[in-house]
Amino acid sequence: MRATAPRRWRSGTEPATARSDLKLRLLLSLTFTPFFALCTAGFAVLAARAAPDGAPSRGTLIGFAVACAVLTVFAVVDLLVVLHRRQTEL
Repeated sequence: MRATAPRRWRSGTEPATARSDLKLRLLLSLTFTPFFALCTAGFAVLAARAAPDGAPSRGTLIGFAVACAVLTVFAVVDLLVVLHRRQTEL
């Protein structure tokens, strides 16, 4: 694995050299990973306990659980990418 030198900030051509704020992405990933994980678990429990003719249907609750699970995976992957970039660039 080769070490890369930190990139220099250039101004004037931001669209070509735009970079994301790693501190903000780290904060958002650390905040929303457990949030989405808890929402996944909560919707899964609600779906398991839902009555067959309940007011949010079991299928709707399963859909919300799957959507939250996908968002959890997305947040974890983003967290890993940010941690890797911070380690190599900063």
